[in-house]
Amino acid sequence: MILPKQFILPALLCALLLGACQKKQEAPAMVVAEDPSIVTVSPDLLKRLTIAAVGEGEMAETIRVPARIDVDEQRVARIGAAVTGRLTKIHVELGQRVHRGEVLATLHSAELSSSQLAYLKAVSQEGLQLRAVSRAKLLFESDVISAAELQKRESELLQAQAERQTSYDQLTVLGMTDGDINKLAETRTVHSQSSVIATLDGAVIERKVTQGQVVQPADALFTIADLSHVWLVAEIPEQQAGLVRTGGVTEAEIPAMEGQILKGKLIFVSDTVKPDTRTVTVRMDVENADRLIKPGMLASMLISGTVHKRVMVPVVAVVREENRDYVFVQKDTTHFQLRLVKLGVESAGVAPVLKGLAEGEKIVTEGAFHLNNERRRKELEG
Repeated sequence: MILPKQFILPALLCALLLGACQKKQEAPAMVVAEDPSIVTVSPDLLKRLTIAAVGEGEMAETIRVPARIDVDEQRVARIGAAVTGRLTKIHVELGQRVHRGEVLATLHSAELSSSQLAYLKAVSQEGLQLRAVSRAKLLFESDVISAAELQKRESELLQAQAERQTSYDQLTVLGMTDGDINKLAETRTVHSQSSVIATLDGAVIERKVTQGQVVQPADALFTIADLSHVWLVAEIPEQQAGLVRTGGVTEAEIPAMEGQILKGKLIFVSDTVKPDTRTVTVRMDVENADRLIKPGMLASMLISGTVHKRVMVPVVAVVREENRDYVFVQKDTTHFQLRLVKLGVESAGVAPVLKGLAEGEKIVTEGAFHLNNERRRKELEG
């Protein structure tokens, strides 16, 4: 059938308009199909997905600063000899555990024998003066001597007693105990052997002497430390110094112990800033009953910062590709879009969203791995 000319032009216009309308209706489906970040899921795959709306949560920023393990200075003793002398025997080795009162080393000292001899002379002189005062009192009662003569004898006795006490004190300074001094007074036998004694229970962490060495009282021969508690020392940047307080609970991580997290209290926060590093020194007390933490180990101290409200996502929902983090956001019932997000530091299985996701948006929380595999498969097929 041939249409008259007056009907041909309107028919062509209608056909063009109908075609444009059909293309316009198909455009959204083509956009979905052409966008490689959008995945259309089958009913079977949809059953394996868990979808939830993201919400806000409170989270404190964690500051990680380098730290080191030190000995507790309140549980350390640096032990030296009480007299000048030559070491004749060393009884302990480096790392050996010792107890308070245990002999660490023995030395020969001429100074000690001289002081013992001076003490014995002072004891003898005191005895002579005691007997002299006793005789003087008898003579004074018999009017043989005057009161002035008796007072002279008593004055000499006081001087002898003072000299004996001075010699006694000198021997205690040289390391002799009360029992040793009493035994010396009884036996009247001078000896030159002096002992270096441990003053606390702990381990020998430093030994600076060898047998035959001449030592002075100012020399530190041994260092003993009780390692049942140690210090974790860190330098906090000046800008974050306001986040730490003495008595505050904090955490630390020691790489040598497979990243084990330790909890403890800050026992010291410096009142001053180091001018060369612009840092504040802090110390944390750490219990070390099993002695697994060793002084000198490297560590990290974790300082909790200001609490902020952030959109939180479970870590299981995050897809990691090319060092970037993504999540699948639900567009409609069967379409999900892979979206790039910027995340903060993970804590307790969740991470704060710094950028890329708004509160209330629905994401795939479980099954993101399977959904990403489906996306890759379609990319390869395309």
